[in-house]
Amino acid sequence: MSNPLYDGLFAAHEGKQTTFIFDSLTKSEVSYDAFLKQASQYANAITQQGLQPGDRLAAQVGKSVSTLALYAACVQAGVVYLPLNTAYTLAEIDYFVKDSGAKLLVCKPELAASMANMAKQYNAILMTQSDDGLSGSLPDAARSLPIEFTTVDRVNDDIASFLYTSGTTGRSKGAMLTQNNLLSNSETLKEAWEFTEEDVLLHALPIFHIHGLFVAVNVALKSGAKIILEPSFNLDRVIELLPNVTSLMGVPTFYTRLLNDERFNRALTQHMRLFISGSAPLLSETHVQFEQRTGHRILERYGMTETNMNTSNPYRGERRAGTVGFPLPNVELKITDPVTGDTLPTGEIGQIEVRGPNVFKGYWNMPEKTAEELRSNGYFITGDLGTIDEEGYVSIVGRNKDLIISGGYNIYPKEIELILDEQPGVVESAIIGVPHPDFGETVVGVLVADEKLVDLDKIQLAVKDALARFKHPRQLVVIDALPRNTMGKVQKNILRETYKGLFTH
Repeated sequence: MSNPLYDGLFAAHEGKQTTFIFDSLTKSEVSYDAFLKQASQYANAITQQGLQPGDRLAAQVGKSVSTLALYAACVQAGVVYLPLNTAYTLAEIDYFVKDSGAKLLVCKPELAASMANMAKQYNAILMTQSDDGLSGSLPDAARSLPIEFTTVDRVNDDIASFLYTSGTTGRSKGAMLTQNNLLSNSETLKEAWEFTEEDVLLHALPIFHIHGLFVAVNVALKSGAKIILEPSFNLDRVIELLPNVTSLMGVPTFYTRLLNDERFNRALTQHMRLFISGSAPLLSETHVQFEQRTGHRILERYGMTETNMNTSNPYRGERRAGTVGFPLPNVELKITDPVTGDTLPTGEIGQIEVRGPNVFKGYWNMPEKTAEELRSNGYFITGDLGTIDEEGYVSIVGRNKDLIISGGYNIYPKEIELILDEQPGVVESAIIGVPHPDFGETVVGVLVADEKLVDLDKIQLAVKDALARFKHPRQLVVIDALPRNTMGKVQKNILRETYKGLFTH
């Protein structure tokens, strides 16, 4: 027996004294060996709380070396790791803890009082960890425990992590990611992007979603690279660090903000090997401006929570603007008719379906939803619309669901609409995504309302109290009636066309 994910990503670095992470928050360098010892202490701490293989651990904590050690500890102990967006409200966290059946909840010390009743209600143990990872009941407990831990046996199909992704119904779904999902994708990406132990990755992404954790961190682990861990994207700090790194993984917002700064130029990026973009569409004009300014061509790729990474523009070869490249090795991708499921001819627009070792196991406790989206032959219906051209390049042209991707975050309209519809004076609402020069897309709320009763400022406050900031509508628009088709369905495509120029010229 073995633990494929731990063996494949972590075990090879035992005893290795070279730097794994430079933590900009604490100004400390952590070797691979020291990191793994901390992870083992964390594994001892969470198992001391009674967690068994297959139990869930939910963590809403800051970005730190300790948080990454907690992820490694869960892998080593066979515990399912559930990272939660730090912007989520208490009401949102309540659902995730209840639905996942999390046995242990880790939060920031300042949130412990507000989360205590919830943890008690769902029979979850509550522990804390500060933003820098240096204090709190979890790191305090771990520090006193042994630096050895016997890795728990797992198999490829065992679940390693839950990541929650909302549905158009508003009810979030727990995507079950297996050991092999995460390991195989890290191996594929390491080879595709030619990462080695000579690389230094500038990490300014969050570590509670697929991009920042299971792409960036896992690829670094697989290749033995060094990470410079930044708390978040800070323009001045990124510009300061660029001469000392070889690679940057980001969302389009990173690159538009860099291009808006005159300090960002060819000289600053001459030591860089690779700029990667994902999590949201990258405008073709951004590609062109970036290459003109730096001489580098951004490598755009395509993935999602349920599948990890599916496609990538080539490392060696033409990185074609407006496309997400080719299917990755061992990943099958086809374009199908949304109604019949039949494969469409080259060049035609249809729904994207993917199959491979990267594709998740299904949705937690949702067999019906799993059956709807994960075919019996292994193909996952992504909900994205796309084409494949004669040369094999894949392009994303839209979504047959109303998902909005803003600054790399997935936003599902129904969740916001339910809140808007409850507000005084609002008859009905429609949430749409429109182009935004910084975020790729941003949220606009279109309301049918009694103008004598409706108060847009109060509505925004209600949304603010209920939902994470990235879900807040950037603008609310009041109109007489929502456009509908003959079946009565709201035609959001018309709304998107009407308001597409709100934030762009």
